[in-house]
Amino acid sequence: MRFSERTMLFVPGDRPERFAKAASSGADAVLLDLEDAVPEGSKAQAREAAVAWLAHSPGLVRVNAVGTPWHADDLAALAALPEGTALRGVVLPKSSTAPQVAAVIERLPHRMPVLALVENAIGLREAAAIAGLPQVARMLFGSIDYALDTGITPSEPDEPELLWARSALVNASRAAGLPAPLDGVFTHLDDLEALESSSRRSRALGFGGRLCVHPRQIATVHRAWQPGDDEIRWARRVVRAGGDSNGAAVRVDGQMVDLPLLRRARHVLSLAGA
Repeated sequence: MRFSERTMLFVPGDRPERFAKAASSGADAVLLDLEDAVPEGSKAQAREAAVAWLAHSPGLVRVNAVGTPWHADDLAALAALPEGTALRGVVLPKSSTAPQVAAVIERLPHRMPVLALVENAIGLREAAAIAGLPQVARMLFGSIDYALDTGITPSEPDEPELLWARSALVNASRAAGLPAPLDGVFTHLDDLEALESSSRRSRALGFGGRLCVHPRQIATVHRAWQPGDDEIRWARRVVRAGGDSNGAAVRVDGQMVDLPLLRRARHVLSLAGA
């Protein structure tokens, strides 16, 4: 299964009354969270609610991290789901090494996609090896935990202090032939303008979308990954000129356009549905 979603919306596993709302939010995927959004005393309840939802509705599940008291029970519950379940994939937080992720894969149903959430320095260092595992379907960036682990204090909305980390994860994903990774959550729920600015920066860096924590963020993120009118007009001019050049470099708006830029223009039009 190839994951190309722009948005995955977190919903706390212990709040099943919110599952249907999340599913109707317009997000490309619903991510039932058993980890950070769930208090310790509600872990079992969240697990049961997620399993019940997956009996009839699609979703992904973020399990608790390796080494926590709830991790083994999370995997066992997902492994026991009947064939044909609506579970689309498992998000593994604190993905740190390839052997760690491979051990989780072995305990899940055969060919179950795993999305590796990189949240610390070791995980980023080992990102290429993790991305190369056969069952890893996509990489996700846990920017908040990564900044905490490394002692970085990001300045929003563009967080230039995390530029290297983001680029490293994009490169590891591309080198492994995976879809572009998803960027981390944006925590200022009411500042949609800053969310759009941050998301456009993420798109420019090569991310394919981002994780979301509130339904109101979905439309803004989708818009950020949609080419603007100026970009679409540029792409059309490039494609028209390039299509008549038989592969030779041509001049468009004072810019030399060769095959790589022609491919980029075609990609822009594909994103725009044009």
